[in-house]
Amino acid sequence: MSLEPQPVDRTLWFEAALLPEGWARDVRIGVMGGRIVNVETGVARGPTDEGGGVALPGVANVHSHAFQRAMAGLTEARGPSDDDFWTWRELMYRFLDRGGPEEIEAITALAFAEMLEGGFTRVTEFHYLHNDPTGAAYADRGEIAARIVTAAQATGVALTLLPVFYAHAGFGGQPPAHGQRRFINDLDGFADLVGRCRSLSADMPDAVVGVAPHSLRAVSADELARLPDMAGGGPIHIHVAEQTKEVDDCLAWSGARPIEWLLANAPVDPRWCLIHATHVTETEWRGVVARGAVVGLCPITEANLGDGVFPAAAFARAGGRFGVGTDSNVQIGVAEELRMLEYSQRLALRGRAVMADPGRSTGRALFVRALSGGEQASGALSGLFVGGPADIVSLDTRRIAFAGRSGDAILDSWIFGASTGSIGSVWRAGKEVVRDGRHVARDAIEARYRKALATVLG
Repeated sequence: MSLEPQPVDRTLWFEAALLPEGWARDVRIGVMGGRIVNVETGVARGPTDEGGGVALPGVANVHSHAFQRAMAGLTEARGPSDDDFWTWRELMYRFLDRGGPEEIEAITALAFAEMLEGGFTRVTEFHYLHNDPTGAAYADRGEIAARIVTAAQATGVALTLLPVFYAHAGFGGQPPAHGQRRFINDLDGFADLVGRCRSLSADMPDAVVGVAPHSLRAVSADELARLPDMAGGGPIHIHVAEQTKEVDDCLAWSGARPIEWLLANAPVDPRWCLIHATHVTETEWRGVVARGAVVGLCPITEANLGDGVFPAAAFARAGGRFGVGTDSNVQIGVAEELRMLEYSQRLALRGRAVMADPGRSTGRALFVRALSGGEQASGALSGLFVGGPADIVSLDTRRIAFAGRSGDAILDSWIFGASTGSIGSVWRAGKEVVRDGRHVARDAIEARYRKALATVLG
């Protein structure tokens, strides 16, 4: 394939690239103003071409709480009783007592840099940390949102910002608990916050703003009805059916299961992303497919918290769409999330290659589905095509894991056989933000992060 050359800022050349129509060899991609303006295949590398290795489109991370990156490894000691999501949540609440805006920004920047290093070029930040450590509103309702925007600008990651509405401690409008004081808002204050998020991100040409009702236990039915209009054309995300206790509590409150209730009472459509949806019946997940919504799966976090396993194989075979997210950011990487997704399905179903179509590559199926679902859930385009964003991940084929591989075997080897460090470079909006597997500003980002931890953990 060869398209008419256009004026370019730079050209990138790869020995192979995964284009929308499939694999191509000897690919030159022209970039102008952060977009792909031409794609040539079967061409020799030119003297001014940058790049190398195998090019993949960057993937959107559909669910992140960036501030939780600093907790990784600190919640693994067993408590006096059985541990689960709810005991972990109490530890998370205590962690929030000391982090101010500077600390949150520094932690967020490290998480965002590591996402780029791991192959995510866009983050959908589920932002629910709004108030100061006492629970009082900041003079600027968007104080912490501004820090997230700054961290995205500093690292170069594309941002879909989802301010979270959180008002209650449980189903039926229960008063919020002390540990939730940094999350709480009312509808008027939240509308102001959404507007502030839009103004804060206005200088980021590809930023997206939506809304996120936190969960059915944190938002009343009346409040939930008001939130979709605030999203404008942006995405709407909600935690739902992550734990069995949540299902039991929803049944006690409403007589319906969480996803059952949501489908019956909310205008769920392709703008919606149901985060986790772990404990779901076949009737419910088929209802999600019929509505065209996306399920946001966070396999590493779901495993870390002992949540359970979503029936992803059956859902995907029926045409269900999913994206992957890093949620608590205990580990960060596209390959790592996709590997955990497939392996969790294998354990649940006692089979192999369960996410693949018959006779096809598992890695290819996982990657292209996560790419497509991530695009829908984040509200932003992805893929290596003319007019698309120049968000490109290059696998370093000098790594031994890729020896003798080509085509889909590259994806299978990256996801299932390679160690960390397989990503060589990452370009975001045409700018190289990861080089030799390391974010170009990592030293400065790490220094700020270490200083933040001295305050948060000291």
